[in-house]
Amino acid sequence: MKTFMGYKRPQGLPGVRNLVAIIPSVFCANTVARRISEQVAGTVVLNHPVGCSQVGLDLELTAKALKGVGRHPNYYGVVVVGLGCERFRAKELYDSIASTGKRVEMLVIQEEGDTLKSIEKGVRFAQAMVEEAAKQPKEEFPISELCLGLKCGGTDATSGIAANPTLGWATDQIVAAGGRGIFTEVTELIGAEHILARRAVTPEVAQDILTCIGTMEAKLRTGTSHSELQNRSALISPGNEDGGVTTVSEKALGGIHKAGTSPITGVLAYGEPVGKPGLYVLDCPGHDGEAVTGLAASGCQIVCFTTGRGTPTGFPGMPVIKLTGNSSTFNKMHFNIDFNAGAVVEGASLAEVGTELLEKIVQVANGEPTKAEILKGDELFCITRSYGG
Repeated sequence: MKTFMGYKRPQGLPGVRNLVAIIPSVFCANTVARRISEQVAGTVVLNHPVGCSQVGLDLELTAKALKGVGRHPNYYGVVVVGLGCERFRAKELYDSIASTGKRVEMLVIQEEGDTLKSIEKGVRFAQAMVEEAAKQPKEEFPISELCLGLKCGGTDATSGIAANPTLGWATDQIVAAGGRGIFTEVTELIGAEHILARRAVTPEVAQDILTCIGTMEAKLRTGTSHSELQNRSALISPGNEDGGVTTVSEKALGGIHKAGTSPITGVLAYGEPVGKPGLYVLDCPGHDGEAVTGLAASGCQIVCFTTGRGTPTGFPGMPVIKLTGNSSTFNKMHFNIDFNAGAVVEGASLAEVGTELLEKIVQVANGEPTKAEILKGDELFCITRSYGG
């Protein structure tokens, strides 16, 4: 069985990175969090626009996302930065992270006195954690300890015939070895729900899949029903159309190939941590940032992101492997794309190219940086809203 070198965590899966995360509980603390991170190498910051003036499901989704990301295995430790009067309290985030045994510290700006005092204290916290993290040795783990997130964006016709099937082949190997895979973008599974339901491990899981996708379709129908919104109601982007994908069903039937052929173990709610080994559907919209943030909150250490048209995006502290089935896109966006599956279009076997991708995944798990990491891409951290629910 293939293995990788990672970092043991007090609870759950190992990390493939060993960073310290600076996480504000509310947008008001973003500047303090960012300036702490700027002064301490080995840290990442997760700025966001929410945490207050939210109620109900919106506030709950924010809480689930921040808690899930804070527990992420790629973070050795976390510095939580609060303001002091927000609705999602810094202490709630701190307690959730601490419950896993992870190293965590908290500061509250209103209690510290001002921005400068808060930055100074946060820098001391972060520096101490980075020094501790540097002393942790790597250990060998089987690939059964990997949880791979599956995402596509900027889809074109080659995505469904090359990039997604290649990723599906690699995903099947990880799941077969006892690992985990999670795919999402429920808005873009519409039209393929009957195929996915047939892959469920039980009738109950099949019904969960149908309910998840059906509920999302109903929300979309309600949100786009007004006559004034008809020109804003397409689920297919202009780039998808230019690339040869013209309907959401076409996109779905090509997109599901990235999840391979393994049985589907269950449906995860947004922010729900992954459990036993297997392949899962995550209930989350198709927006690239919302989906990747959801995958991170559920515990994926690595995300594989297929893109026919190309994308430069990344996530703070979680490697995002960009792959394309379009050799032209790979050549044009060489400094953004990590892997070219275009050889499948040109006649190479799926197993051959899939084996190369699996090796790339293992190399990244071992510490090889992705293009997005090298370029410090962090655009994919984006907390979802209640998306019409």
